[in-house]
Amino acid sequence: MESAKSTYKNEILVAGEDYPRTYREFVTMFPDDKSCREFLYKLRWKDGFICPKCKASSSPWEQTHKRLVCPHCRYQTTVTAGTIFDKTRTPLTTWLEAAWHITTAKNGMSAKTIEQTLGVSYNTAWTMLQRYRVAMVNTEREKLSGIVEVDETQVGGVDVGGKRGRGSSKSLVVIAVELHEPKGFGRTRMRYIPDASSESLTAFIQDVIEPQSVVCTDGWVGYTSLESFGYNHDVTVMAHSNDQAHVVMPGVHRIASLLKRWLLGTHQGSFSQEHLQSYLEEFTFRFNRRLSKNRGLVFRRLLEQAIRTHPVMKKDVTYGYDWDKNLGGAK
Repeated sequence: MESAKSTYKNEILVAGEDYPRTYREFVTMFPDDKSCREFLYKLRWKDGFICPKCKASSSPWEQTHKRLVCPHCRYQTTVTAGTIFDKTRTPLTTWLEAAWHITTAKNGMSAKTIEQTLGVSYNTAWTMLQRYRVAMVNTEREKLSGIVEVDETQVGGVDVGGKRGRGSSKSLVVIAVELHEPKGFGRTRMRYIPDASSESLTAFIQDVIEPQSVVCTDGWVGYTSLESFGYNHDVTVMAHSNDQAHVVMPGVHRIASLLKRWLLGTHQGSFSQEHLQSYLEEFTFRFNRRLSKNRGLVFRRLLEQAIRTHPVMKKDVTYGYDWDKNLGGAK
């Protein structure tokens, strides 16, 4: 044991840089798995190694198979243990390059595009993308506040001659977006809901909006009980308004339009209901960081969340990730 002891070096190879700004810098910064592990180590333990078992702060020993050994309790772990990279057979260089393309591409990337870009199998590309979508949800993110518009939209294929409105067979998505004064939009939240009932709508609003906020909705009966939950309810009955819906509620309709365009353009409008919430979380992650001046910083933020996200196995995402069970309804 003594001869195998060595202090794990917590260093980034590119001096003065904590994330790449361009793809050329990315390639220089992450030439191999070792550089990837060092970067993830710094993201996971910014103030030094903390043993997952005894919680002691120390300098771990580096053993074979990339294992880190706590000098206090002898517990063995790795940089990727307990994260979405746990037990992966895919090289970390591939994982990080996938994260780079997902966050820096203007409209994101589909699994098919990742397959073609990275030269991996479609199955590997799809699974990586699904795991990253789980990591895009920060369970500690703050709720929306201030003036918030809320409404529903329908996404899915075109049903010629089919039923329209809240009772149609398309997938129903409820959207909330902050309004800025005098103009502009803040953050957004989305959720796929089974119906437009009061139970579904108020549960979403309670999960994503701070009490005492002004919630702007149309006159749908599903929103009538909001004041009893501590919200200031601003109702606009569309039938009594001289303006069209996109004028009365510009925020939600703008977000809905961008969402549908993104699903149609990047993903060719192809998705199943069991995976819809995952698509919504990716769109939300991208939209809420739209004003970032450096896409490399968004890349870093995704990896920061990925290293804090519990392991996600293929079986967890194959038939749709259980957002309610694992993340409390994707709050």
